[in-house]
Amino acid sequence: MIKLFRIAIVGKVPQMSLLLVKQQILETMLLQDKPSKAVDIAKAMKQEFPPVMMHLLGLVRMGYVSAPEKGLYVITTKGKEALGIPQVTKEKATIILAYEPHDKSFEFYSDIGKPLHVHAHSLKDFAKKIEKVDPSSIEFHIQRGDFDAWFTTLGDQELAKKVKLLKQKNLAGEDLRNQLRQIVEQEYISLAKLAEQQVFLD
Repeated sequence: MIKLFRIAIVGKVPQMSLLLVKQQILETMLLQDKPSKAVDIAKAMKQEFPPVMMHLLGLVRMGYVSAPEKGLYVITTKGKEALGIPQVTKEKATIILAYEPHDKSFEFYSDIGKPLHVHAHSLKDFAKKIEKVDPSSIEFHIQRGDFDAWFTTLGDQELAKKVKLLKQKNLAGEDLRNQLRQIVEQEYISLAKLAEQQVFLD
C-alpha cells in the first residue's frame, strides 16, 4: 500500500507532506487564485486530465480544495497552509498593507548597480510602479528573487509564494508584467477587504 502522506511535527502543528502531484495542483490553484474548472487546472499544469481530476477529488475530501459551484474548484485556507502559507488575520493584513518608509521601500534596478530611482512603498504602490518600469527590470528582479524577498519582509508569504511560482513559468516582457500586476492587485484587494479598508486602484 502506498502511503500518501508523512507527518512532520513543526512546533505543535502537524504539517502534511503532500504527494508531488497534489502539491502541484494546489500551487496551480494558488496562482490562478479563482474558482477554476478541473480541465483548466490540468491544462495549466500541462498534465493529462484524468489523473489530475482524481487527485483533485482527493484534495476535496481532505479539505484542501472546495467546490463553491458544480464543476469549479478553489484552494481552501487548509490547502494554503499545506503549502506553508499561514492564515492572515485582519491585523496582519493591515500590517502588510502599511506604507513603508523610503529605506524599506522596493527600489527598481535595470541591472546590478543601475538603479532606476523608482520606489514602491506598498503593495498598491508596487502594482502602479511595475506599469512604469521597463519589462527588463521586472525580468531582472524576478530572476534574482528580489520581489518575493520584499513581499516576505512585508509579511506576505502568500504573495511571495505566488511570485516564486510565477518565476517557474519563465514568462518575459509584457506577459510577465501583466501577470505580476494581476497577482499583486488581487492580493491587495483581498487584503484590503480583510483589513476593512477601502480599495483604491487607479
